[in-house]
Amino acid sequence: MSQIARAQAYPTRPVRIVVGFPAGGATDITARLMAQWLSDRLGQQFVIENRPGAAGTIAAEAVVKAAPDGYTLLQIGTPNAINATLYTNLSFNFVRDIAPVGSITRVAYVVVVHPSVPAKTIPEFIAYAKASPGRINMASAGNGTPQHVVGELFKMMAGVDMVHVPYRGGAPATTDLLGGQVQVIFSPLPESIEHIRAGKLRPLAVTTATRLEVLPDIPTVGDFLPGYEASGWQGIGAPRNTPAEIIDKLNKEIGVGLADPKIKARIAELGGTVLAGSPADFGKRVSEDVEKWAKVIKFAHLKSD
Repeated sequence: MSQIARAQAYPTRPVRIVVGFPAGGATDITARLMAQWLSDRLGQQFVIENRPGAAGTIAAEAVVKAAPDGYTLLQIGTPNAINATLYTNLSFNFVRDIAPVGSITRVAYVVVVHPSVPAKTIPEFIAYAKASPGRINMASAGNGTPQHVVGELFKMMAGVDMVHVPYRGGAPATTDLLGGQVQVIFSPLPESIEHIRAGKLRPLAVTTATRLEVLPDIPTVGDFLPGYEASGWQGIGAPRNTPAEIIDKLNKEIGVGLADPKIKARIAELGGTVLAGSPADFGKRVSEDVEKWAKVIKFAHLKSD
């Protein structure tokens, strides 16, 4: 049976999407949203399998070793691009061994401070940080997480010294920011938007290249630090050597899903924006992010726990 005939018939049995994080988090919710869509469209169940641990590397390793037949996929995101450099003993090369299938969402981060911080803008915050080196605590969801490296990129470009305080996840970090135990988080928008709306946290800027529809009055960090840009992304990957016909079929269906108003609305509710494109577009984004975060990780001398 030729590859093309196989791809036309695909899928003929259930497909696993492996998620490297626990159920209920943003990565898992996005994966389930797309799995449901693909199940409905392609007539076979797309089943989520959560394999948390080591910031997604356990799941990635499992998929790298899986048969490249389109029946084992990986929900991938910014942590995978960070891990490529952060973990020095990986048994695989993420860019080489995971084939990009399709991007799904882009997630913005927002620089939020506790109201006690006497800064209302990024220039004021930089001045405050320079006047009090080592006295500002910058919380994150853990060592080497996107919040951490997005903050380290800011420290590198602004030339400021802040103390990194890693937590076991974004929720406890945000709780301590609300309580004033830490002063700043480079927070994924979904984790802080309600606190911003309630006036409990003060947003200084967003990390994306352009302003966000949901926070139209908040400037970008790049308005004050030219060239600064950081955003998270999610998508689907497959083991290397998965037939191109299968990847193209999945990419096309993901693209149709991302144009659906219900899926668009759900992604917006999660604080993301739709990020569609070809497998090649997605591959380019992944490679560029691996390179970008490698520079930050080396500059900040970050090591995996």
